[in-house]
Amino acid sequence: QVQLVESGGGLVQAGGSLRLSCAASGRTGRMGWFRQAPGKEREFVAAISRSGGGTDYADSVKGRFTISRDNAKNTVYLEMNSLKPEDTAVYYCAASYHVVVASSPDYEYWGQGTQVTVSS
Repeated sequence: QVQLVESGGGLVQAGGSLRLSCAASGRTGRMGWFRQAPGKEREFVAAISRSGGGTDYADSVKGRFTISRDNAKNTVYLEMNSLKPEDTAVYYCAASYHVVVASSPDYEYWGQGTQVTVSS
């Protein structure tokens, strides 16, 4: 079974940058990043195909965030630039072998989450 561990979260000021990492223990298939802010539902952030050849982003992060993967290290990254206070949330890494729509909430495997706080 796939296990995912996120890291790299922290406190940054608005306009700053942060890179999140997700280390996986097994075959991950498509991988994605989701986030959940206090009082809000979990929302899709970005996803990447198994080979890394295809990516998808939520409109709110396009042009600011970049998802990538290093299959040799079995690790997925989320580079976050021009951070805004509204980006504050717990960020979760997810993996799936069969989701068709990248933004689907039905990924089979989930990490424990890492907190990202952007101050104003």
